[in-house]
Amino acid sequence: MTPSLAQVGANLVIAADDFQHLLNALAGRGYQVIGPTLLDGQLIYGKIGKVTDLPIGWTAIQEGGTFRLEPRQDQAWFGFAVGQQSWKQFLWPPHQTLWQAQREGSGWRVIPQDGEVPQFAFLGVRACELAAMAVQDRVFLQGAHVDPTYRARRESAFIVAVNCAHRDKGTCFCVSMGTGPRAATGFDLALTEVLQGDDHFFVVEIGTDRGAEIIQPAPQRMADQPEIDAAARVVAATAGNMGRELDPTGIKDVLYGNYEHPRWDEVAARCLTCGNCTMVCPTCFCHTLEDSLNLTGAVGERRRRQDVCFTVDFSYLHGGSIRPSPRSRYRQWLTHKLATWIDQFGCSGCVGCGRCITWCPVGIDLTEEVRAIRETAAGAPKE
Repeated sequence: MTPSLAQVGANLVIAADDFQHLLNALAGRGYQVIGPTLLDGQLIYGKIGKVTDLPIGWTAIQEGGTFRLEPRQDQAWFGFAVGQQSWKQFLWPPHQTLWQAQREGSGWRVIPQDGEVPQFAFLGVRACELAAMAVQDRVFLQGAHVDPTYRARRESAFIVAVNCAHRDKGTCFCVSMGTGPRAATGFDLALTEVLQGDDHFFVVEIGTDRGAEIIQPAPQRMADQPEIDAAARVVAATAGNMGRELDPTGIKDVLYGNYEHPRWDEVAARCLTCGNCTMVCPTCFCHTLEDSLNLTGAVGERRRRQDVCFTVDFSYLHGGSIRPSPRSRYRQWLTHKLATWIDQFGCSGCVGCGRCITWCPVGIDLTEEVRAIRETAAGAPKE
């Protein structure tokens, strides 16, 4: 029997014309394929049933407070960076009923709301997003209290990563954070899209036995060295065209030592405290719990809802909020993301995706804020 080409660590080539076989294989195994698609002029993660559901020939132009879609000069399928959504919404739902309680006589019967676990296949996961999933794994799976919803969805998810080939400078800074643009781990399959003249193909790296099994039905062959080199050039070109930089060296000490830096006042004067940065962030996990009763008082439920640390009510304790000003709330968000997160979970809470910059209505750029504090911090060298 001829040994299978699809083995962990192997690099295969699948022609663009044969890519539908992979989608069919995923659907045939019961996966609901979710990937980038266009809906009403927006780039979102939605259901993918066929190749034409992908945003073929489109790119996304991103700057501080700016996001727009434009046609590309080629027919790339993944010719853009990340959109406003993250995969977090599928692994950790923003709205969830945790349990219901029904009155029975003088007592209550609690009914857990576990529900059916969806079996997702994520198509087009970027390296920074894989890093974000690894961060949330630390939060929800590796602490003293494991989140059962996240665990069930995470364990069943099939990951098809795409090495980033978006070469237009934007708001990304994954190179600074060591999270991209090449997917190094955390995937079942990793694709690099290559367009050379009339040739359009994908170099596919097999990450797991499950990935090898899924891709087996698709027409494939071993990648030769020129094809592997072509894929490497795609990633290298992206790494050399980052739109932002952030120096993470000693960043904890920089932020911890500058709680009263005047830069906090400057950014607070612009911040709308809208919470967009936290809503689009792939690692933020703040939430609140809401309890309610129906009009008869016989049925109650507890719901979990995604929340943001930019609201006054989020830090409300008996007697008032402990962070009443925009200054205190922005400082809390940035310092948690880049400093106290490290103490809590042993890693940065930022993966360099740049979403918080793109989707800030006033274009606040955390890389600029960190740079300004670093350059004028107490004890910083004078020019």
